[in-house]
Amino acid sequence: MSFPNAARRERGLSMIEILVAIVVLSIGLLGLAGLQANSLRTSQSALYRSQAATFAEDMAERMRANLGGARAYELDIDAAAPTGATIADRDRAEWLTRLATLPAGDGAIGIDAVNRTVTITVRWDDSRAGGPTDANYTLVTRIWNTND
Repeated sequence: MSFPNAARRERGLSMIEILVAIVVLSIGLLGLAGLQANSLRTSQSALYRSQAATFAEDMAERMRANLGGARAYELDIDAAAPTGATIADRDRAEWLTRLATLPAGDGAIGIDAVNRTVTITVRWDDSRAGGPTDANYTLVTRIWNTND
């Protein structure tokens, strides 16, 4: 037994199903693209933070290697690179050059002679990676074990 009216009604149905499937697939792909972009921003921010931690540790180790002149390492944020010939001046100038590899990278070194601690701060612009405009990494460490 044949149903001619039913066959005529189903003629365009597969085309509509295909269009709906394409719309659903494209929305899913757009969501995946958004996740990928967010992942890239987060990875970039993590890279900057990792570099900042490495730079801060590097300066702490430079100061430990030069204990006799460690108190000369003090440096204000936005300070110009030192041009002197001492080990401390060369270390600080090289450190500031390395910090410049971060976007708007800069740093400061504060020395607390009473508590014998050093506060090393690395600052950079993390807005491109989705973070704050002025991101900071601060390392507080003890350089001297005695009252040198």
